[in-house]
Amino acid sequence: MEPLDRPSLDEIRAARERIAGSVLRTPLVRLNVEDAPAEIFLKLENLQPIGSFKLRGAGNAIAKAGALALAGGVYTASAGNMAQGVAWNARRLGVPCSVVVPDHAPRAKLDAILRLGGRVVPVPFDAWWRVLVEHRFPGMEGLFIHPVVDPAVIAGNGTIGLEILEDLPDADAIVVPYGGGGLSCGIASAVRALRPGTRVLACEVETAAPLAASLRAGAPQEIDYRPTFVDGIGGKSLLAEMWPLASTLLDGSIVVSVAEIAAAIRLLAAQNRVIAEGAGAASVAAALTGRAGTGKVVCVVSGGNIDAGKLAKILEGQIP
Repeated sequence: MEPLDRPSLDEIRAARERIAGSVLRTPLVRLNVEDAPAEIFLKLENLQPIGSFKLRGAGNAIAKAGALALAGGVYTASAGNMAQGVAWNARRLGVPCSVVVPDHAPRAKLDAILRLGGRVVPVPFDAWWRVLVEHRFPGMEGLFIHPVVDPAVIAGNGTIGLEILEDLPDADAIVVPYGGGGLSCGIASAVRALRPGTRVLACEVETAAPLAASLRAGAPQEIDYRPTFVDGIGGKSLLAEMWPLASTLLDGSIVVSVAEIAAAIRLLAAQNRVIAEGAGAASVAAALTGRAGTGKVVCVVSGGNIDAGKLAKILEGQIP
């Protein structure tokens, strides 16, 4: 397996040029809470056209691939948001798109893939995870765009780091949801190049926190994974290619409970009128614990694609 290099600042800036016409430069706003342990800011990637940051990495990977590589179509493996990013860009270019999804993927995300013209192929979670590990799905043709370890995807994600530091040059910490590591390591690559004093912290849900376990052990660990409504982050282990990057670029992982994430979703809706999915609210839950430190803390609200029924239960004080 080839070692994965962090994207250079030039590669991240080139990615920004490629995706400039299709990706929203999302706002950075304050969290409207008086008694927070820090001055918390929200990077609102839930406002992207597909409701998720995944548009950035998918857009850069597809644009960089070129017409010849796309001739047979594209496919990816995703619980929903990367699928939408690939399908949205594929539809824009008239390219066929298929998506391998885990069988617990939420209905809202599956419906969005279909609306964008993507073909959905549901498989058990373990089979889906093998696609991420092996970078292929037997019998499927076309260009495979890995949702995490594709260098072009990571560089596209890194454009968020550029925007954060342009809007808040003196940020003390940036908290990023950790699914496979492509988002956090992309942002950290930009931040390390421009302002190495700013800490970049991952956040995970306690039912699926392999990064925290791996950082404690000093080597990749497999954990007991339990699916919850927080479907956009977490897994039973780290992707091997991401460990060298995550262990050197990130300043730790803040683990929060399902209840804390549900509370953060309610807070974002009530105080900022922001709709976040579980993964997107995890960064806010993490910052509110105080473990990201004081000063100016940026929370990446990575997405807002949550089933209406689940959101209603959360707003009523329940945990779906």
